[in-house]
Amino acid sequence: MNALKKIRFLNSNTLKILAAVLMVIDHVGLMFFPSRLFLRKIGRLSMPLFAFAISEGCRYTRDKVKHFLLPFGLGVLCQIVYYFFDNGSLYMCILITFSLSILLIYAMQYFKQKLFDTQATTASKIFAGLLFVATLVGANLFCNLKFLYVDYGFWGVMTPVFASLFDFKNTDAPPLLKRADALPVRVACMTIPLVFIAYNTVFSLTIWALLALPLLLLYNGEKGKVKMKYFFYIFYPVHLVVLEGIYLLLLL
Repeated sequence: MNALKKIRFLNSNTLKILAAVLMVIDHVGLMFFPSRLFLRKIGRLSMPLFAFAISEGCRYTRDKVKHFLLPFGLGVLCQIVYYFFDNGSLYMCILITFSLSILLIYAMQYFKQKLFDTQATTASKIFAGLLFVATLVGANLFCNLKFLYVDYGFWGVMTPVFASLFDFKNTDAPPLLKRADALPVRVACMTIPLVFIAYNTVFSLTIWALLALPLLLLYNGEKGKVKMKYFFYIFYPVHLVVLEGIYLLLLL
């Protein structure tokens, strides 16, 4: 057990900082060195790390509404900026992708709670199941609209959801299912959507995202000493503004 603790030395803060650094490398490669594909390949590792962090946030948050509205609200603001400054672009950024993920995870949590609640009526269980299916179908339809592009597509939305498949916290699920709620299982589940992302996009780049999974196995389940709850949500738009500013200065 002590050996396992030594191996798992990455806390939530460390994962988020690492993901942020990798994201910057990815965007620097995209904006300034498009021919240097090794920067994009390295940067691909950021998305699974952030996706896992989204899953963890849904697992432990006490305010589900706030947890959804923050990325969604920032995502909408980013879209407005993209639309006016990028020739009417309808590219949906990663914040929109993860907002859909959060909705799906909450719908799945509700279904699990009702499914294993011995006092819940059959009607309420059916309703919870239909609600989850409707949310799933709605997310899929939105991601496949021809006039817009959702970052990482439907399987990008599903990456945090797959990480939460065996999250039976706050449910009366059988012990066998609860024992499956282990870090290696959660990380292994993320392989499925990541492979679909790689298959449906530029395979030579996105397949590198799978290299992030071994890093997640080093996660120790701790938050870290410094509060970084809103780090990603603030860092994402700020770093884009800075990079865009540098890019415009170089064009002068």
